[in-house]
Amino acid sequence: MLQAMLAGVASIKAQQTRMNVIGNNLANVNTTSYKGSRVTFQDMIAQTIRGASRPSPGLGGTNPIQFGLGVLVAGTDISNEQGSLNATNRPTDFAIQGNGFFTVSNGDRIAFTRDGAFDLDANGDVVHRATGERMLGWTADQATGAIDPNQPIGPASSLRVPIGARTAVQATTQVVAAGNLDSRVFVQTGTQNTQFTMRVFDSLGGEHMLTMTLTESGTANQWGWTVAGSAGTTVTGSGTLAFSPADGTLTSGSPGSITVTPPVGSGVPAFPISINFDDVNQRAAQMQIQMSSQNGFAPGSLSAFSVGTDGIVTGLYTNGLTRPLGQIALAIFPNANGLERTGSNLVRGTDNSGIPVIGTPRTGGRGSINAGFLEQSNVDIGNEFTDLIITQRGFQANTRVVTTVDEMLQDLINIKR
Repeated sequence: MLQAMLAGVASIKAQQTRMNVIGNNLANVNTTSYKGSRVTFQDMIAQTIRGASRPSPGLGGTNPIQFGLGVLVAGTDISNEQGSLNATNRPTDFAIQGNGFFTVSNGDRIAFTRDGAFDLDANGDVVHRATGERMLGWTADQATGAIDPNQPIGPASSLRVPIGARTAVQATTQVVAAGNLDSRVFVQTGTQNTQFTMRVFDSLGGEHMLTMTLTESGTANQWGWTVAGSAGTTVTGSGTLAFSPADGTLTSGSPGSITVTPPVGSGVPAFPISINFDDVNQRAAQMQIQMSSQNGFAPGSLSAFSVGTDGIVTGLYTNGLTRPLGQIALAIFPNANGLERTGSNLVRGTDNSGIPVIGTPRTGGRGSINAGFLEQSNVDIGNEFTDLIITQRGFQANTRVVTTVDEMLQDLINIKR
């Protein structure tokens, strides 16, 4: 009978553990990106009273006689199912759709989290709102905006969004022209011209408005061009464009070259510009030509940013420039259930989680980033309340076992009386 009581006590302890897990799940039903847990049980070793025997010519075989000694907690499992996404409209809130963990660091070690509630600190670092730990990722080259995701990620690989920071000035070195020159003007008028305006920048970020004039040269399928400056700016350089009479594509004259000299007294040196005409055609259609792009820009301050599904952080500057600032790093594990919770919505790797594989979102089985959203807890309240009832009944049943055995032992003691 004592074995029955001990089995009941073991079950009571196991049910208490399960109740603790259910209570923690319900307590975190509104915790950002929380993953619910469950408890599994296993029977304790069984005591063998009589072993099994094999059949003989005269008798059949007999089964073993055993009785169990109770129950044990086999383990706790984490449900890593995707939680629903809640729109917050905060640019520093991120939700992972799919597999992966954000990587954060306190400067000494790297931790991982699904909690995408981040913010910007005074230095412009992207920090985990709950702990202040910095988000890790790859920083873009300041001059070109190029990102190299092959660089290793370490505790110092923090992402920074320096709101208010100014961009370096870049003088215009190339202009791209595009459009159509009407092939019918030579037949109709003999000579005709068209103009368009180009905005370029010098080495100090000063703006210069240039006017290009294209004139039908008097020879079929050829146009000459010149460029003039304004407000004291002088321009030298001209050229001729030749087009194929068969299909109207440019055959010669590109690229052209000019030299822009800012006004005397500005102290700004002259600078050369290459003009690409490859996107200019001559066909029997309306005259329309313009500057499609140029590679210079004036000074500007970082005013806002956006994050794409691939984790690339793009800065938006007051001068209209957009430039990559960096890219968020995501980590995946061979066995995500083997991660150990450390509090504050953070987890760390263990011997059974495997080594983290860090890479860019939407690659290698990693999920995508949704800016302006947070992942909600995946705890199912209905299931938790059902398990709550089952656990309560299991606890009650085993307390009955203990009470009944106690009464039986009392009756046994009373035999002497």
